[in-house]
Amino acid sequence: MTSDRWLYAWAVGSVALGAASLLVPLYFVTIGGSTLLLGVLAGVAAAAGAPGAIIFGRIADRTGKRRSLVLLALALAAGATALVSLSERQWLVIAGNALLWFAAGAVAPVLTLLVTVGSPERDWPKRFATLNRYQGWGWAGGLVLGLAWTALLSGPLGTEFAQRTLLWVCAGVLVAAALSATAWLPVETAALDRPRRNRLADAIARSRRLPVRSATFPVGPGRVYWLTRSLRPRAFADRLTPALSLYFGAVACFFAGFGVFWGPLPSYLSTTLGYDSGTVFALYLVSSLGSAVCYGGAGRLAEQYDVTGLQTGGLLARAVLHPAVAVVAALFPLTALGLAVNGVVFVGIGVAWAVIAVTAASIVTRLAPPPIRGQALGLYTALSGLASGVGSVAGGWLAGYGFALTFGVAGGFVLVGAALVAVVWWRSPRATAEGVAAAD
Repeated sequence: MTSDRWLYAWAVGSVALGAASLLVPLYFVTIGGSTLLLGVLAGVAAAAGAPGAIIFGRIADRTGKRRSLVLLALALAAGATALVSLSERQWLVIAGNALLWFAAGAVAPVLTLLVTVGSPERDWPKRFATLNRYQGWGWAGGLVLGLAWTALLSGPLGTEFAQRTLLWVCAGVLVAAALSATAWLPVETAALDRPRRNRLADAIARSRRLPVRSATFPVGPGRVYWLTRSLRPRAFADRLTPALSLYFGAVACFFAGFGVFWGPLPSYLSTTLGYDSGTVFALYLVSSLGSAVCYGGAGRLAEQYDVTGLQTGGLLARAVLHPAVAVVAALFPLTALGLAVNGVVFVGIGVAWAVIAVTAASIVTRLAPPPIRGQALGLYTALSGLASGVGSVAGGWLAGYGFALTFGVAGGFVLVGAALVAVVWWRSPRATAEGVAAAD
């Protein structure tokens, strides 16, 4: 097995990505970006990763130049962050942010290839978990960095200066990650360059390990590449069961609701509620940590109880918690008590996400006939990313009519998704029989 030192370089890069995931939207609001354009910013970011994963994944498969592609992705991310920090033009910030998440998505399938080098196939799921752990805690560390930096500097030096300098720091951290990767990434050889695409895609399909990431970016574009790379639409459609089709409809609904909520949220917290950047980072951090702490517990529950029932409960919780953010502000306007209650709400949102994320792979795996399980998981990932991007744009538009309406609509979409999952739950024995029959 090759040395794992390069994973430290990727963890450092993940610190910058974690900070930038919230910092760029906050900076966009500070320079006067409207809620509609903030939704566009979030939607474009959600959509940018998948093309990056497809392009870099295919290049890595065909050429074996994984080391070069990782370095190129880190350089693109550093350049994109610098571009955002040097501009107050909103269209340039949107373009720079899109390039940043294009690079983050592009590197994902390449890292998946790298982390399996020198490992027997039976150990691949464990290696994926190791990669997720490094990048996940790096991401959480970026949120901590954002909280500390903006809390310390926003008061004496101004919000925009604090945000801009943190963007410089993020660009520098990505450069440091690239330099470390240059020293630590394994040297490319002919033996390492031989692709193992089908087996690797199957192993990723079996792996349910999740990174510790902000709920703003709930899906990994790298999975889109691996799990849809052998997609045969006609064969897939022929084996698509009614229960799985219904579940995909639910996925489109509740991820659209998530997008409607998260897209304009930075503007609501910073402009409507008047929270400083450090406070906003803190709320996102407690949500992310709420998910991280509960992934294990959610997995244990999924082993004991029906996963569709558990997901229905998680979705119902989010359907209530999204509008609750606006209700808390109405009941406790600009008070310490209101902030504390909102903190509890954000923890609940994170915990609910842990339940939803852990159960989703199990539901798709159970409902899909064995020959198309990998493709079904890939379609789930692609559909969730697309729906969340569209929802972000819609959320930015709705915010022009009021945030209470926006968060209410977000909760409504999630509620519809929960109802559809509940129908799948009710039809569960029949759905399983359909899946088995289709497989035969």
